[in-house]
Amino acid sequence: MLRVFYGGTFDPVHNGHLAIARAARDEFGVSIDLMPAADPPHRAPPGATAAQRAHLLDLAVRDVPGLRVDRRELQRAQRDPAGRSYTIDTLHELRGELGQTVSIALLIGADSLLGLPTWRAWPTLFELAHFVVADRPGSGLDAGLAPVLAARLEGRWTDRPEDLQRAPAGRVFRLNQPLQQESATEIRRRIATGEAWRHFVPVAVADAIADERLYASRAADVGSL
Repeated sequence: MLRVFYGGTFDPVHNGHLAIARAARDEFGVSIDLMPAADPPHRAPPGATAAQRAHLLDLAVRDVPGLRVDRRELQRAQRDPAGRSYTIDTLHELRGELGQTVSIALLIGADSLLGLPTWRAWPTLFELAHFVVADRPGSGLDAGLAPVLAARLEGRWTDRPEDLQRAPAGRVFRLNQPLQQESATEIRRRIATGEAWRHFVPVAVADAIADERLYASRAADVGSL
């Protein structure tokens, strides 16, 4: 059995996020758990509260079969408000919950893969999970990896979904999916400057953002995927 977890700030969730999640769902034939981050340690605070971002995710996946929201990182932050949420902690929690033999995969964007050496205890992540990498326009994945990352990825790449089912962790799968231009940074900028933005997100998400006036008064220069 394979479990796939798609983490991110989702600030806000947009059509590109959903396209990636659906592509992974269809590729592996499993449900995808979208995990909103509480306070990512490797980037600036998000532009909406964790509760608001999770609510937008609920709205986004409400009518999409095979997509669901996992709030474990938010719940962990509530238990320890002074703590910070790291992927390594999430994976240890998942292993404790699901066991050591279940196949677990993290679905991430190509730019996140390129930045993996900045993550806490990043070499250990391969002992706990597979990686499913979704490319995005201009990510530079084919331009050459940093030597330390290339060395860690050597021998791990696969283009066969079944390879992720056969082992609990350690492989890297490049997800083929239609590349879309949506970015949360651009959506926040458009909202703040009064430009058109609703077409980048599901209707229910757009309505909630407008009703709650999210991002309207923010500078929208905080980087987020």
